[in-house]
Amino acid sequence: MNRAPLVLAAMSLCLAVGAGAETVLPIDYVYAVDDTKIAEGMPRTLAEFGFFEDDAARKPLDALVPYDLNTPLWSDGADKLRYIYVPDGARIEANGEGLLRFPIGSALIKTFAFGEGEEQRFIETRVLLHRADGWVALPYRWNEEQTEARLALAGGRVPVRTPAGESISYRIPNKNQCKACHGKDDAVIPIGPKARNLSPALIETLVATDRLIAAPAVAQRLPRWQDDSAATDALARAYLDVNCAHCHQPGGGASNSGLDLRWEQDDPHALGIDKPPVAAGRGAGGHAVSVAPGNPDVSILVYRMGSNEAGVAMPELGRASVDERAVAVMREWIEDMRR
Repeated sequence: MNRAPLVLAAMSLCLAVGAGAETVLPIDYVYAVDDTKIAEGMPRTLAEFGFFEDDAARKPLDALVPYDLNTPLWSDGADKLRYIYVPDGARIEANGEGLLRFPIGSALIKTFAFGEGEEQRFIETRVLLHRADGWVALPYRWNEEQTEARLALAGGRVPVRTPAGESISYRIPNKNQCKACHGKDDAVIPIGPKARNLSPALIETLVATDRLIAAPAVAQRLPRWQDDSAATDALARAYLDVNCAHCHQPGGGASNSGLDLRWEQDDPHALGIDKPPVAAGRGAGGHAVSVAPGNPDVSILVYRMGSNEAGVAMPELGRASVDERAVAVMREWIEDMRR
């Protein structure tokens, strides 16, 4: 096996620490392609980045901008603490309603947590770092003491209790699994921060703090997932866009399925309506089409979303429990398609 090193271009992150002070963290790393070993030179702990005032990552620096998504990715009900970092003097560009274009040196930081208040427990923090040659995804696993998050390229399993009361084995993805979800056309890209999935208030903050060049025009934002008054069609399409379309789109990891579940797609066949599966295996559950209008009980989409069985469950990665609300929304969406 060729274990030639992968050389990443040099850059630095300049993060303000306190009044008038500055810490310059050079990130000029060479690390082995062999992901079974700790990457030589990569930050071995989250604290080495200098994004937070404390090692426990509870006090973000002013350089970080906290954000939420209108419709978030389901991850077993985990809370997510999200931050954007943009190097001083650099600015984000809009790309219509799609993914924002982050400058070299940017980082997207996301911590997954379970529990509330003093009982809240950090499980992992993922860092997407925009290098000169593309994005690199780095997973960091928190220790039991909640004092340190260490680089975990091999991923791992952590027992947790979900908000629904289930005891599950939560999966921290390995580096290759990060690429599986974040990959498009053989490149790693972010998934969540699309202009249509961000609040106007966040966009205004990014513009006002000179981090975003100009606010993009958004014709229709994804609905707030917890908004019970939102239209079922919009909720279902938003959920598919965020949870499924990173693979089920041209250039995505599941493009060979023929499904294109992006928000902007309006072809019923591409969305799975009356569409037979490309390969009818056990994942189809004996059903004939991905979405059978008016009949969720014979729709592959509902069958796979409602399963935890390996080889059947969809999405394949990122969950160990069923998102019951999402399944209910999908059922209602399909029932509403009655001819």
